[in-house]
Amino acid sequence: MEQKNPNETERLKILVVGSGAREHALAWKLHQSPRAGRLFAAPGNAGLREPLVSQVPLAVDDLDGLVAFARRESIDLTVIGPEAPLAAGLADRLEEAGLAVFGPRAAAARLESSKPFAKEFMARHRIPTAAYRAFTDAAEAKGCLAARPEGPVVVKAAGLAQGKGVTVAQNRAEAEAAVREALEENRFGEAGSEVVIEDFIDGEELTILAFTDGRTIVTMPPVQDHKRVGEGDTGPNTGGMGAYAPVAVYTPEVARAIRETVIEPTLAGLRADGLDYRGCLYFGLILPKPGSAHQGPQVIEYNARFGDPETEVLMPLLRSDLVEIMLACARGTLGEVAVEWSGERAVCVVLASGGYPGPYQTDRLITENVSPRLGPALVFHAGTKQNERGEVLTAGGRVLAVTATAPTLEEALKEAYGRARTVHFKDVYYRNDIGYRELARRK
Repeated sequence: MEQKNPNETERLKILVVGSGAREHALAWKLHQSPRAGRLFAAPGNAGLREPLVSQVPLAVDDLDGLVAFARRESIDLTVIGPEAPLAAGLADRLEEAGLAVFGPRAAAARLESSKPFAKEFMARHRIPTAAYRAFTDAAEAKGCLAARPEGPVVVKAAGLAQGKGVTVAQNRAEAEAAVREALEENRFGEAGSEVVIEDFIDGEELTILAFTDGRTIVTMPPVQDHKRVGEGDTGPNTGGMGAYAPVAVYTPEVARAIRETVIEPTLAGLRADGLDYRGCLYFGLILPKPGSAHQGPQVIEYNARFGDPETEVLMPLLRSDLVEIMLACARGTLGEVAVEWSGERAVCVVLASGGYPGPYQTDRLITENVSPRLGPALVFHAGTKQNERGEVLTAGGRVLAVTATAPTLEEALKEAYGRARTVHFKDVYYRNDIGYRELARRK
């Protein structure tokens, strides 16, 4: 029998569930670990393929198939990227099969899958957030709007709507239209069968992601996402058109306030409610403008997984071993692992299909070399696929995420946009103002 060298690092089989740029970025980082053996992606995309990973033709909602595959292949670690399989209980099923998983159980994932649940959680644990009411009846929701003063208000589909279920309505007419789309026109399906109407808070948004094993929580560098499709943050919300990190408004004072009023109370609340949370916890925050009725950082939303495109700027900045971090989260030993970050700046520019987030065409041929590393920028695949000739085609609204790191934001922007301009497909669209708030602060 062959004897193992005691000094040889044990290589692990890892399964990444998902098919977007987030999963591509995670697989890219996992692959760098000396602990990483064979990597699988289910279902993957045109970037999530050999030699980086082996594709597994299983959909993210095929829980039976995913669990059976993980058991058959003796997967050492499963990393769940999207929110839907988390909400459906994939982490529960894997853990019940005795397998290590990075991602919370379904009960804890309700922080994202149910906005009313998240709001009730925040109220119960005194975590600052906007006042709200939830409705399943359109007439009652419109009555609530009629009783409010005219002005901005936020209407959200209560369930998972792929980042498109939020309307920041500038007036009552826009708010009523959002209610009608969700509750009467069924635009978001089951996710929109209930809506949350909440106060509008004017200020600057900020995202903090954190690794946690349920006892220890380690925050990542602050990120600012660009959710609106149009430049200057105009037009409808999307899944994210780009991001940059770090963010200057995240001062030591702001960081301390967020830690004391949001992050620590959230972790304590999860423990108090008996919710097993091991994975990535996403805090969508807003810093109210001076003079606002809301004081201090406020929670806009929780996500129960890595954000997209936040992951695409964070992974290139991570110096530590992602496999070790994720295993520690799964095993409850995160407090024993050092998590270190680069001091550089990172920028991500999302290349989308024309028309997104509305109707758009797919199967557009993508020309230029879109391998994961070309020149100074990384290209992570989102909505892509390969045809029988091996050509890469568009297959979604967000198609590619171009990420660059550099000592300064200006240099990172130059590299990211330079690379973005070399990629072509019909009706390609991207914002040209990623990081505009940070640049304005410097002027």
